Amino acid sequence: MPVHTTSSLPTLIIVGNGMVGHYLVEQLIDRGLNKKYHIHIIGDEPYQAYDRVHLSEYIDNNNAETLTLCAANYHTNHNITLSLKTKVLSIARQGKTIETDKGTLSYDKLILATGSYPFVPPIPGSDGNAGLVYRTLNDLDHIREAANGAARGVVIGGGLLGLEAANSLKTLGLEVHIIEFANQLMPVQLDSVAGEALKKRIEELNIHIHLSHATKDIVPGQDFRYRLNFEDGTNLETDLVLFSAGIRPNDEIARAAGLEIAHPRGIAINDSCLTSDPDIFAIGDCAAWENRILGLIGPGYSMARVIADQLEGKEATFKGGDTSTKLKLLGVDVGSIGDAHGKTPGAKNYQFLDQTHNSYRKLVVSEDGEQVLGAILVGDNSYYDSILQYYLNGIKLPEDASNLILPSNSSAPTLSASALPETATICSCYNVTKGAIIQAIDGGCTDLATLKAQTKASTGCGGCASLLKDVFNSELTARGVEVDKSICEHFKYTRQELYAFILVEKITSFEELIQKHGNGAMGCDICKPAVASILASTWNELITKPDLIPLQETNDTFLANMQKNGTYSIVPRIAGGEITPDRLIALGQIAKKYHLYTKITGGQRIDLFGAQVHELPMIWDELIKAGFETGQAYGKSLRTVKTCVGNTWCRYGVKDSVGFGILLENRYKGLRSPHKIKFGVSGCTRECAEAQGKDIGIIATEKGWNLYVCGNGGMRPRHAELLASDLDDTTLIRYVDRFLMYYIRTADRLQRTSVWRENLEGGLDHIKDVVIHDKLGLAEELERQMQHVIDTYQCEWKATINDPEKVKRFRTFINDPATNPDIQTKPVREQFMPDMSTVIQNDEEGELLVRPKPTTEQWDYLCEVKDLVAYSGVVGLYKGQQVALFYLPHGVPHKTDTPVVYAIANHDPFTHADVIGHGILGDIKDKPVIASPLHKEHFYLENGACVEHPETVIQTWNARINGNKVEIQPL
Repeated sequence: MPVHTTSSLPTLIIVGNGMVGHYLVEQLIDRGLNKKYHIHIIGDEPYQAYDRVHLSEYIDNNNAETLTLCAANYHTNHNITLSLKTKVLSIARQGKTIETDKGTLSYDKLILATGSYPFVPPIPGSDGNAGLVYRTLNDLDHIREAANGAARGVVIGGGLLGLEAANSLKTLGLEVHIIEFANQLMPVQLDSVAGEALKKRIEELNIHIHLSHATKDIVPGQDFRYRLNFEDGTNLETDLVLFSAGIRPNDEIARAAGLEIAHPRGIAINDSCLTSDPDIFAIGDCAAWENRILGLIGPGYSMARVIADQLEGKEATFKGGDTSTKLKLLGVDVGSIGDAHGKTPGAKNYQFLDQTHNSYRKLVVSEDGEQVLGAILVGDNSYYDSILQYYLNGIKLPEDASNLILPSNSSAPTLSASALPETATICSCYNVTKGAIIQAIDGGCTDLATLKAQTKASTGCGGCASLLKDVFNSELTARGVEVDKSICEHFKYTRQELYAFILVEKITSFEELIQKHGNGAMGCDICKPAVASILASTWNELITKPDLIPLQETNDTFLANMQKNGTYSIVPRIAGGEITPDRLIALGQIAKKYHLYTKITGGQRIDLFGAQVHELPMIWDELIKAGFETGQAYGKSLRTVKTCVGNTWCRYGVKDSVGFGILLENRYKGLRSPHKIKFGVSGCTRECAEAQGKDIGIIATEKGWNLYVCGNGGMRPRHAELLASDLDDTTLIRYVDRFLMYYIRTADRLQRTSVWRENLEGGLDHIKDVVIHDKLGLAEELERQMQHVIDTYQCEWKATINDPEKVKRFRTFINDPATNPDIQTKPVREQFMPDMSTVIQNDEEGELLVRPKPTTEQWDYLCEVKDLVAYSGVVGLYKGQQVALFYLPHGVPHKTDTPVVYAIANHDPFTHADVIGHGILGDIKDKPVIASPLHKEHFYLENGACVEHPETVIQTWNARINGNKVEIQPL
């Protein structure tokens, strides 16, 4: 490694390639500082920067690429040097150099992002498999190896990471014990009541918790590999010990270089994130601000933005980061905001405890009752976002602040978009405030897609999508601008308006709808599935009809659920959870024959994972012969009706919940809807089917059935509300028919019943007026529509395997019988991601064009035209590479009427799965694009450039139709 770089630019070295270090690089690139500095990143791990927050996923899938934060060519494309597997040994501040195990480097500015390491207490015997830690991918590899042949695992530490580690051991199939020195779990974030509620919830998962236990030593065990001896004289044997007893900052090289160290540890930084050396910054877990290690990603990202602003020449200071956390630990919601323990003088508390469900909420307010100081949530984080906005923005509390944590009811205060201050953070992933959204609107932005592109809001996890839309529409309305409610650029109408067109004008195809009421001819991945759903819920034709296939998401195209590696899962219908022994045996035999992973779901179904496309018809042929039918778990439709055993077996049951659940599931099993819907039927008020957490919840009473609506779990859990009481079977079914069909008619695209109810003017009272009192005079029509869906039901898989033409669609490769060789591990392959420095060109219109010139005039045969699917994708093999082919039989709208075929790499660079050929074909401003089916990134078919991330490009080839043949030109 040379002493000096050959670049004439000043050198900026970043030591550390973790999440905070990588985010800093993104910030530097966004500000164009990669053109003002030669940036060199040094990381001691062998991997690209990866997502440590979701580290536990690596235990499950053993695929490091799924956690990678950037494409393989990201740094090269931005002229940044990345050195992996490189250890920094020392810093020579006077000469402004650093010594690594590969040589010496000079710097002008140095940024230390060295992170932290897991603390292992000095307990005798804590080595080998009795001293594992949970911090890096390599650590997880060691844990997986240690779990081979193991039966029991112990985690020492009951904090955030300890519970994550326990989840990983549980995933590996071990009996799990958690040892915590304190008298509760998560003592830093939770109070004792919350700790007890969390403990009970975790113990329900068969995880053993030992509080107030201090480990004395670890010695060889008798029945297991090791024995932990505790200070109180008790002991516990185990096969492995995983320490999660806190973290310590990596500040050794800073200490050795004479930089100021905080007490007791951490590199001391000021409000500018500068160390005691004016040319050295520190950020993240290694940095101590006001003698505090903040230890979370959010504050680290804030530090990165401060440094990037300063290097750009702007005034910026770090004033501490928000240490609030919202997590799902072992499947349990946990939230902590601000002064959760109420240590502020004069602080007052509101508390809600539900011991039946082990849910707990605590709101800490100021002495005058006007400001939120902190909060604790266990069991239900749906309250978190609203409370956080009150806390972060100093919003004055409503008169009865207790409603912020009480169970959902119509009188609970809501925080409107207009009430949020400009400083309110709308998108935490990219730190987009309401003020930034206002600035974009004032700059001329009038559509949501452009807003997302400009600000990046809602392009991360997507959790802020609803709030972003509300703020955007509120600001446009305040300016007197008519809010564009277009479903997409192809239709200037809402979903409800499109539904009305289809119903009233009896439109039966996408082509007819777009010709009469739309723009262009191709549509996109937004309007096509929406229209497909409306057509299905209105006319209920088989979605596998040739003219309907191009409208479907990949799950509906192949009648199965696509998984993260490109395989599919299969969920046969098991109505009401009732199954015969013969069918159970058949499922086991089929899963064993096709090497499928099996999982019993929370909805009382059996999920079979890992099937490739060509295997689906064979598997379903056997399933149907065994008496199963399609579960439609792949569609926006009825997923399941969960039941308890009711009065058939249970001594508390008052009605036959199983029989009624089966009746309901068979009645509504063919129904398509704006979003998935779930039912629950409980045979008594003990509620073992958890009906009040479902879209439709039914609970037996001595007098009949109580009907609840608009509940759900998921990202925004919500209790269902009582619609009607003590109903007989016939009346209940009539009400459910009306409710579901009214929801289908009036909901927005991909809107769950709970969100629909919250946005519906009049709320539950309006629903009662329509469903029970028929004030709109729609009852008869809604019932008639539902009956049509019921009468026209067909098992989609049975209809498919009985049609040889439909079965042809299920081929992994259209021109080769081979299976996908890369289905388990998908490394980033350079042939799919060209070196942009050598292939970027511009077309006559100045648009990015990425396609290397062919090496010859040769054209190679690939397949027949009959193998293609109009306005959809198929996948072929070409010289060992997977090529996705998209066929436009009538050419590209506004360009040519000649049939066109596009050839593009089948590999998705963001998920590293071979799935591009299974995406939805559409256009953006008349340019053909394909939407990847996993996370919806769009790629231009003409050049392979990603719409959302233009620096990421996948390979394209010249392709043509020559008679009946499809030919491709070698590069």
